[in-house]
Amino acid sequence: MRDERQGLLLVNLGTPEAPETGAVRRYLREFLSDSRVLDIPAPARWALLELFILPTRPARSAAAYRKVWTDEGSPLLANSRRLAARLQEGLGREWAVELGMRYGKPSLESALAKLSSTGVRTLTVLPLYPQYASSSTGSTLERVYELTGKAWNVPALRVVPPFFDHPAFLDAWTEVARPALAAARPDHVLFSFHGLPERHVLKSDTSGRHCLKSAGCCDVSVPENRWCYRAQCFRTARALAGRLGLPAEQTTVAFQSRLGRTPWLKPYTDLLLPELAAKGVRRLAVLCPAFVADCLETLEEIGIRARADFLRAGGEALTLVPSLNAHPAWVRGLVRMVRDATPLPGADEAAA
Repeated sequence: MRDERQGLLLVNLGTPEAPETGAVRRYLREFLSDSRVLDIPAPARWALLELFILPTRPARSAAAYRKVWTDEGSPLLANSRRLAARLQEGLGREWAVELGMRYGKPSLESALAKLSSTGVRTLTVLPLYPQYASSSTGSTLERVYELTGKAWNVPALRVVPPFFDHPAFLDAWTEVARPALAAARPDHVLFSFHGLPERHVLKSDTSGRHCLKSAGCCDVSVPENRWCYRAQCFRTARALAGRLGLPAEQTTVAFQSRLGRTPWLKPYTDLLLPELAAKGVRRLAVLCPAFVADCLETLEEIGIRARADFLRAGGEALTLVPSLNAHPAWVRGLVRMVRDATPLPGADEAAA
């Protein structure tokens, strides 16, 4: 039985260990030293980090973390741990489930070591990023391949691909959002996704002819944009709007959490909020479908700062729709996705 267990590695981006400047600085140094995140030459990356970002940003970020920190620690870590526990229950004894963070703790190294100690010989990797980006999914998989490849006994690997349009993901978001929207009674719904530098999207288009070349480049699915993060975000938003019965004129897609002065994906969430208020939007609901767990970017950036900005601009209410976290519909959906990616004898009967 020991050798028959399947291993599931859940991966999220990461979090500092404490809402303190030193801990945040260590986390940001690891995160922003990744060449897939700051994809500039190494000397320029070092100078940008050490001379501009790390002297000032950690204190500001630590202050933001303190507003949402819980007795269980970082919201991202607490929500991800609960999800891992519910998945372990849902998948059963045939599986060993571990959580690892791409940056910070629990590390990917520690999670893989725990899985190895259980005797698993096959490993399913589930990056918890709905839309593909080289700076998230790509970086995570590169690191997992690197770490597993160092072992003498290398496990067989399977990867759950980005699930931005997977019915299980969309159904879970619909089940979470529908009652929240009914209670909020918004006159507009904003889909706010994590931003990316425009150059990252341009690099994903290997043809160099499609992405960001026209206003409607993300309205169609073509081979040129199959790796495009922006196109996947729009596909998620369109699918959710359809499931929730939201008219197109009552929804907007925007991008948050930009860093630096280079162009990022537009429109920018923080700049869009006063524009919506000026157009007469009074009750705004915000969904953040780039995140499957509530975290700093949802709870503080949208739930606190964006709400304050919107009210200051003349809005009456901003409702942050909770993320999927460990909602039963999301747990059921992930069990389905994992079993579809890693078929087991009798899995269909167990899932039924």
